[in-house]
Amino acid sequence: MESLELMPARIKITSILKKAIYSGEYKSGQELSLTGVAEQLGISRTPVREAFQTLASEGLITLRMNKGAVVNKIDEKFIKDNFEMRILLESEAAARAANNGMETEKLLTELYKMRDQRPDEIDVSEYIELNQSIHTNIWKASDNSKLTQYLYELWNGPSTGHSRPESIIHYQKSTMEHIDILEYIRDGKAKDARKAMSQHIGRSMENILKYYSEN
Repeated sequence: MESLELMPARIKITSILKKAIYSGEYKSGQELSLTGVAEQLGISRTPVREAFQTLASEGLITLRMNKGAVVNKIDEKFIKDNFEMRILLESEAAARAANNGMETEKLLTELYKMRDQRPDEIDVSEYIELNQSIHTNIWKASDNSKLTQYLYELWNGPSTGHSRPESIIHYQKSTMEHIDILEYIRDGKAKDARKAMSQHIGRSMENILKYYSEN
């Protein structure tokens, strides 16, 4: 049976900050401090510092010596470029997972439970962890370490709005999409898995662009 992959702290923090920049929660020119972000997230400064370095290498922030960082101005093309790479690579990972006989039983069981929950019963933290496990298990099942590495670097977490109602709608849609993807993988339908993953990431991109344009 498959394991539930744990995402490294640096990747998790990077994805949280990346989403905040993409969605306009962090504005262009806004200053970010290591201590402030660490306190906001309830973690130590070390993973935040590592995340800052990753974001700086991608052009999302500019580091300031001993003063944290400043958010750079990005445009819609920057966001599209990121998601288009995710579509290409993660669709390939899903197809390979189907061809490689990835075990999906445990993940699908968790998804079926989430699908049957009422909106007010959905636990956001549980969804985020399950979402990460689904994607990282698919990457692992692709059996290509470079592909997995690139996807970790592109990861930006759930592409939701800032309000709970918007987030819940996204979680419900994503849950159904994840079920489709994993059922295709379980049944060895690589072509269908590839298409379903492409549509899933594509919808996430449209969500982020919507929230970016509103800000």
